[in-house]
Amino acid sequence: MEMIDQITALQKEVESFKANGPQDLEAFRLRFVSRKGVLGELFEKLKQIPPAEKKAVGKALNDLKQSAEARFREMSEATAVEKKTTDDIDLTLPPVPNRIGNLHPLTLTRARIIKIFERLGFNVEEGPEIEDDWHNFSALNFPENHPAREMQDTFFISKNPDILLRTHTSNVQIRLLERTKPPVRAIMPGRVYRNEAISARAHCFFHQVEGLYIDRNVGFADLKQTLYHFAREMFGKDTKIRFRPSFFPFTEPSAEMDISCLICKGAGCPVCKRTGWVEIGGSGMVHPNVLRNCNVDPEEFTGFAFGMGIERITMLRYQINDLRLFSENDIRFLRQFQSVS
Repeated sequence: MEMIDQITALQKEVESFKANGPQDLEAFRLRFVSRKGVLGELFEKLKQIPPAEKKAVGKALNDLKQSAEARFREMSEATAVEKKTTDDIDLTLPPVPNRIGNLHPLTLTRARIIKIFERLGFNVEEGPEIEDDWHNFSALNFPENHPAREMQDTFFISKNPDILLRTHTSNVQIRLLERTKPPVRAIMPGRVYRNEAISARAHCFFHQVEGLYIDRNVGFADLKQTLYHFAREMFGKDTKIRFRPSFFPFTEPSAEMDISCLICKGAGCPVCKRTGWVEIGGSGMVHPNVLRNCNVDPEEFTGFAFGMGIERITMLRYQINDLRLFSENDIRFLRQFQSVS
């Protein structure tokens, strides 16, 4: 029974073995669990044991194998827990605070604009950014030779002169009037594209919000009071406002709206071109030709339209002097804005 005595001695060794680290654990595996270990050698010797003793020796050898495997699993789990608690976690480090993400400043300003006009009864409408010539130019009373139709001002899609990236959100006005009969009161926020050089005051893509109000007996006074209310809600009651005569193909009469520069407080800076005033949008009474193109009778209905750049309003609202910051995705810049509108 010499082999039984050897198995008994190994059983005591297995039970008393202590692993003080990964190296001890690996040494145990190689000696007792591996096929080339001591148990593998004993199983080979089992073939030479006389048949009368083979049953008892085989049972003892199997018990030793199961005991060794169980002990190996136990020490492996203990070593893993110890490694996790001592190596992976440094209890001397300060905790990492939870950080709530921020909305983009343009998104915050867009939400604020929508909130102001919704209180005035305006709905929000949207339209396609890839547009055709009719909805972007012709229906809005642009003449055939207007500079905006040229390649240096507009991004055309492929070689098709009829498909382009919209240059303003006025295209949504046409689509709205084509499917909805007056009275209509809506704003149309969205991204637009123009073939312009990128600078602190201009970009090849930016965001606009268009407004449209069509009904009976709508006059220029309604337009002025609407925009006066918006400017004071957006920029404060002390904001100075002025209207200047202008020209747009789709409105007549037309006017541009300026507010006192909130960045330099009227002293003059690059954003206001040293004038102390910043244009925030164009406006006017909807041209009768635009109404006719949408099958609306200009003898029965009148209305006003306006358009404003969201980037320009955001620059004034947060006193930002470079428009390019909005599209650079610099996390240091974006973290400055609270996620409230």
